[in-house]
Amino acid sequence: MRYFIELSYFGKPFHGWQIQPNAVTIQATIENALAKVLRKPSPIVGAGRTDTGVHATFFVAHFETKTKITDTDKLLYSLNAILPKAIAIEKIYEVPKDLHARFSALSRTYEYRVVTQKSPFLQEYAYRLYGNIDFETMNKAAKRLFDYTDFTSFSKLHTDAFTNDCTILEAHWTVRDNQHIFTIKANRFLRNMVRAITGTLFEVGKGKISTDDFCKIIEAKNRQSAGVSVPAHGLYLTGIEYPNFAPFTH
Repeated sequence: MRYFIELSYFGKPFHGWQIQPNAVTIQATIENALAKVLRKPSPIVGAGRTDTGVHATFFVAHFETKTKITDTDKLLYSLNAILPKAIAIEKIYEVPKDLHARFSALSRTYEYRVVTQKSPFLQEYAYRLYGNIDFETMNKAAKRLFDYTDFTSFSKLHTDAFTNDCTILEAHWTVRDNQHIFTIKANRFLRNMVRAITGTLFEVGKGKISTDDFCKIIEAKNRQSAGVSVPAHGLYLTGIEYPNFAPFTH
């Protein structure tokens, strides 16, 4: 039996999603909790690998059991009772055996959240951007992402990705709750891609480069041509789409 877990997490206390030696990760923390409740080792597979400090308002993982779980609500309650406050399990339900949390995903949606004024309540949840920023011009530059598929310039170097091609499905800046939000949706993302795109868009918004320069950076297919990666604490995974399911988003 295969089960999906829907969850959310605050990324600051963790060294990202994926299990790694001598580090506290979200995957390891959930696996340990699941093993305690089910009383057997229970590896989980996540929908992706968020980096250290990145948050998720919506995330999916799956695990397998040889016997059917008769009360998923009880399992959910038990997991939340022993997991740290930074992780919340929201749903657990059986799915077809061929539905994979990572490989079946059709798209993922991220948000990068920015504040332009000091806020003691948002300093760990959004990036403080200083100076005058032209978000309208940044929006125009973001639309040019649709013209390209090779995003080597925004990828972390020396990754194991088989290709740097991605299809951008959505990219725009909006304002919500006194925050400027960059929303980007794609069929797949490269390591560090969203944070590198956002950092380069900031260069556009500050007038340091033009929209045409932004396009030339993409065309260069060279990470050194792009801007710096913005800090992780402003980045959120907010949606994942699977076949035969309505798009998941929180």
